[in-house]
Amino acid sequence: MTDTDTLYCANHPDRETMLRCNKCEKPICVQCAVQTPTGYRCKECVRGQQKIFNTARVSDLFIAPVIAAIISFIGASFVSFLGFFTLLAAPFVGMAIEYIVRLVIKNRRSNALFIAAAAGAALGALPAFLTPLLSFLQIFTTGSLSFFGLLPLIYRGVFLVLVTSAVYYRLKGISFR
Repeated sequence: MTDTDTLYCANHPDRETMLRCNKCEKPICVQCAVQTPTGYRCKECVRGQQKIFNTARVSDLFIAPVIAAIISFIGASFVSFLGFFTLLAAPFVGMAIEYIVRLVIKNRRSNALFIAAAAGAALGALPAFLTPLLSFLQIFTTGSLSFFGLLPLIYRGVFLVLVTSAVYYRLKGISFR
């Protein structure tokens, strides 16, 4: 490479570089480079690509958690009847939440939307978890603690965790294959 072939970063003209964005071919320095699965890209190209995938509207960030909270609350109210079968039912409730949220928001997506829906599912299941928690704390202070008194708290806690994670991972599109 000769002196005439020396590349300088498009954003930092005082920095020599040998990197180029693999999309737009713009010379970039190490500070400006973003590593992607397909190679290094400039921040502008990465931002442009992200905008394609983040299609959620602001209204979706309010609608999705409300729907998730309502369905999660209804599902959590049945945990006391399900007992051990909560382990099987909770992921299905999460799948139902994900399906209904996707229908209502018309398959729009964004990371904030996934987090908001998962938070809504957690908030919906929280009242059903807090009730046995308060009972447990009351029993714990009296000293008459038993394992069977702890089961409702465990089942509701398991429901809360499984529903929240199922909603988040299904909306995000992460699969464990």
